[in-house]
Amino acid sequence: MKIKTTVLYTAGCADTPSTIDLVRRTASEMGLEIDLETIRVEDQRQAEDLKFLGSPTVQLNGLDIDPGARDSTLYGFM
Repeated sequence: MKIKTTVLYTAGCADTPSTIDLVRRTASEMGLEIDLETIRVEDQRQAEDLKFLGSPTVQLNGLDIDPGARDSTLYGFM
């Protein structure tokens, strides 16, 4: 079973490439199969729809990887 993995980011975010590499490397080391999708967030509406908390945001099966952030509604596009 593949884990749906999404990296949300904004244009020019310097941390996005290293975050994508870390996600891939971690999944490989753990022996997990992932279905990795990257989405560039373009505006506030899209940020709200995708539950984008900042660049980059990593979600597994639609949930933020930070359990403390899952209840946040401070979605924002910068």
